[in-house]
Amino acid sequence: MKTPEEVIAALTGCKSTDLIAIILEAAEQTILSLTNRTKLIPPLEVARRDLAVVMINRLGTEGESSRSEGGISVSFEEMPKAIQAAIETYRLARVCGHAFEAVQNQDV
Repeated sequence: MKTPEEVIAALTGCKSTDLIAIILEAAEQTILSLTNRTKLIPPLEVARRDLAVVMINRLGTEGESSRSEGGISVSFEEMPKAIQAAIETYRLARVCGHAFEAVQNQDV
């Protein structure tokens, strides 16, 4: 089984392990912010990897919504709808400004 870092390197051609680690952390923080969670849950690992791939592929085009060069037009989405839908599935609602996460039973 390949690690998320290995999968991202294979999908993007990125050879910098430091850059991949930074982008994975940024993708995780984005997902946590969108879901009102404090920890990434296993079902969101694929969304983190996919978002990191998008973020690496968009390096150098930050802030652009579209571009035209040599008769070719390209438009960018903030986040692909498939990734956004996967993230929203695990979003916690806020009640009185607080999101309640399930607490795992711990043997003391």
